[in-house]
Amino acid sequence: MRLTYHSDYALRLLMYVALKDGELVQIQEVADAYGISKNHLMKVVFQLGKLGFLETVRGRNGGFRLARAPQDITIGEVVRKTEESFALVECFDPGSSGCVITGACRLRGVMRKALDAYLAVLDEHTLADLIQPRSALSRILLAS
Repeated sequence: MRLTYHSDYALRLLMYVALKDGELVQIQEVADAYGISKNHLMKVVFQLGKLGFLETVRGRNGGFRLARAPQDITIGEVVRKTEESFALVECFDPGSSGCVITGACRLRGVMRKALDAYLAVLDEHTLADLIQPRSALSRILLAS
């Protein structure tokens, strides 16, 4: 399974914001830190705000910060809410499956078990876990 760029950017953006300890962050500083398009990050910030991960502050000195503590945000939750599809194989989407062996095939069950295990591992880790070692990440991302 491969995460979309949207989920990847969402996780990296949340890591950056978590390092800022409640300070307001602006999109441009995250874009500069990661070398990611500001336009892509605007979409990510908008969605993360709607999903309750970020608190956004409008206006001249606005920005965004975490809406919840990093230890309260699991990576599994972020991935589930930012990924569009978890259809690892065609038969996961019964509306478009044209596979002729779906009724007799065990692949779907094996892939479901693998997906469940993947998400269970992500559920074991929080945003707080991802920003360790804090000093090393801060040196890389927050160096101005």
